[in-house]
Amino acid sequence: MPLAHNLNKVSKNLSKSTGSMHIKGRKFKQLNRATVRDKKLKLQKIESVERKSNELLIVSFLQEQIVNDVNKPTYTLSEIQSLIEQFINQDRQQLEQIKREHRKGRPISNKQKLLAEKVKHEEHLFATGYKVPDLSHEETVTRLRNWNGTTGATTGLKFINISKDMKEFPTVEVEMKE
Repeated sequence: MPLAHNLNKVSKNLSKSTGSMHIKGRKFKQLNRATVRDKKLKLQKIESVERKSNELLIVSFLQEQIVNDVNKPTYTLSEIQSLIEQFINQDRQQLEQIKREHRKGRPISNKQKLLAEKVKHEEHLFATGYKVPDLSHEETVTRLRNWNGTTGATTGLKFINISKDMKEFPTVEVEMKE
């Protein structure tokens, strides 16, 4: 009979048994493994949801910026870079506002710490390559304008990595057949 890994199933099976569990017993170890596994899965799920929501922030910002400009079918690399810079500047301005309101001699607030860390992370992403929808691709631009704001709808968008130092769009490598 296979071992159950799910915490609910393990605890259900152990509740059927009579008597108490010994600390060094097989059932105790099984329950402990299931508990640790359950905690690990919950943490992974939370991290995944947070990562996806952070990715959606830039996509929704780009949609807000391009939705009004219907006459423009595609965007150049410098325009995409300036849009990303505007996105990062939103948080920079908010951080500067908090710094101005900060009183001397008082500890830094958690909000200020988190915002400073977020700005630092976004700048690092932009320096190494920010994953954004490919606004040089006409179909992606139209899909982004009609995007409903869900994560599932982003699968229809073409994404590319844009960095601050880029001079031209990345080229698509094609394998040659012999």
